[in-house]
Amino acid sequence: MCHQAVGLVQAALERRGITTASISMLPEVTAIVGPPRALSVPWPLGFPLGVPGDAELQRRVLGRLLAMCARSDVPALESY
Repeated sequence: MCHQAVGLVQAALERRGITTASISMLPEVTAIVGPPRALSVPWPLGFPLGVPGDAELQRRVLGRLLAMCARSDVPALESY
């Protein structure tokens, strides 16, 4: 999904009191849109959770993303 569209949808949901977080593979685009919470990952497009089949890595990425949702002091864009 388009990084710009996701950031705009996140902002609209947050204004309605729904906590959101997204994974970004294009942090330069995500930073411009400024979603409330986004986790920048170093992997190429199509691999937001890292290497296919690496369940431990995928759990760590999702855990980090969920931890962002539980906090109100996170920066808009955090790097993995």
